Amino acid sequence: MNIHGKDIKIFTANSNPKVAHEIAQKLGLPVGKSTVSSFADGEISVSIEESVRGSDVFVVQSTCGPVNNNLMELLIMIDAFKRASAGRITAVVPYFGYARQDRKAKARDPISAKLCADLITTAGADRMLTMDLHAAQIQGFFDIPVDHLLGVPILAPYFVEKFKDYPRDDLVVVSPDLGSVTRARKFAERMDTTLAIVDKRRPRPNVCEVMNIIGDVKGKIAFLVDDMVDTAGSICNAAKALMEVGGATEVYACATHGVLSGPAIERITNSCIKEMVLLDTIPEKEGAKDARITMLPVAPVFAEAIGRIYEDKPVSPLFG
Repeated sequence: MNIHGKDIKIFTANSNPKVAHEIAQKLGLPVGKSTVSSFADGEISVSIEESVRGSDVFVVQSTCGPVNNNLMELLIMIDAFKRASAGRITAVVPYFGYARQDRKAKARDPISAKLCADLITTAGADRMLTMDLHAAQIQGFFDIPVDHLLGVPILAPYFVEKFKDYPRDDLVVVSPDLGSVTRARKFAERMDTTLAIVDKRRPRPNVCEVMNIIGDVKGKIAFLVDDMVDTAGSICNAAKALMEVGGATEVYACATHGVLSGPAIERITNSCIKEMVLLDTIPEKEGAKDARITMLPVAPVFAEAIGRIYEDKPVSPLFG
């Protein structure tokens, strides 16, 4: 067995310290001593308060809002570990911001996801551990190994247990758009149900208009599956269409990342969604419980992945 670094150390910046502490607890380790703050003018200040020479360092930091601050904290921490002679540095990014800017949608658009990948690599990261990138091909934007975990193996068992006494013919998994079909199909396989698709048109960013529903949802309990919920317009419109157009009896929704920007909480509260299940890759927002939002932990999966990376074991069993 080839183990990189003389020991393993878990550090965190400010975006999601709860997950970092839960990961460390699962591994039976303390969280590394560090301070990440800001100078008076807003510049990020990082102080690593213990030796990391020769260590296998894992930096836990989601690049959620405030996106630019959290991204800079990650980059500066990685640079600090590189200059402190860490044996290997792994960026553990449960939620990777800028992932939606993964291609040129129109003339003169940037590809910001590629830029962020280059920044993380240049800062000194040796590998990347993340979950449910908005587009799987973003893995190819990195010039370092990327371990890409999936949210479905955490989300699906929750609903399998909740609806274990229901006939499978009374349930249907629904993809809210064409881009999420693969994810929804894997979810449907785990629940042993059929699959439907909401065909929608998006006239401008964060605004979508549902067109029609492909598949049979009439008289069934529907489960909408997506990678993220941002302003919640798409998923709430899809839920409304499933009820009013498709004739579904109930609608549940789930996603890996709860970005929940702007009016998201209010929209979910006022929607026909009976329960929204999210993972804590992004910290829980205020008012989430009032909006019928349930949060599931990602720390057990990330802790196992980190242990496997440290011991040079395959991460692929976590997908099963």
